[in-house]
Amino acid sequence: MPEAPRVVIVGAGGHAKVIIEALQAAGFPPPLGLVDPHPPGPLVLGVPVLGGDERLEALRAEGAVAAVVALGGNGLRLRVGNKLAALGYALPAVIHPAAQVSPSAFVAEGAVIMARACLGPDARIGRLAIVNTNAVVEHDNVLGEAAHVAPGCALAGNVTVGDRALVGAGSAVRPGITIGADAVIGAGSAVVRDVPAGIRVGGAPARPLAERG
Repeated sequence: MPEAPRVVIVGAGGHAKVIIEALQAAGFPPPLGLVDPHPPGPLVLGVPVLGGDERLEALRAEGAVAAVVALGGNGLRLRVGNKLAALGYALPAVIHPAAQVSPSAFVAEGAVIMARACLGPDARIGRLAIVNTNAVVEHDNVLGEAAHVAPGCALAGNVTVGDRALVGAGSAVRPGITIGADAVIGAGSAVVRDVPAGIRVGGAPARPLAERG
């Protein structure tokens, strides 16, 4: 089996810290460095900041072959991932070894599965999606491109989460629910009805936030 490449990490905030440690735990070699136009300092957990986004093309020309997008914003993560792919970067999936992943689950390129996450049988995790720490994505779930299931969520079986949708921390989703593209589920919500695309909901049971006054 070929050795994993040294990756460029795009983003240098808190999400990048979690990804750095997930890469280490998963046996990746040390990252080449981080790219961020507004880094918190010259190093993040010992990984050097190489410069802003303008460095990506030069790094590719210098031989960098793979990148991980460490950006929490779903739309931004998708745009940056598409830019990296257009530059010729591979986008490896990162799966923390402490995650529980069914042998029949599928994880697309660029997706990140954090520690203690659980993917059930036939779960499908889309390109550049995030299943965060301690989140449960049960059997036959489908997560769209750049979707994010935040820490501590519990998605029962046969749930569909659309492209770029966010399921906020600690939320629970009933079996068979569909959450539309770009929808946002507030933290701690209980989702018992389908959520249309682009809608923000919250509460238990979750309702459109405008309805809650």
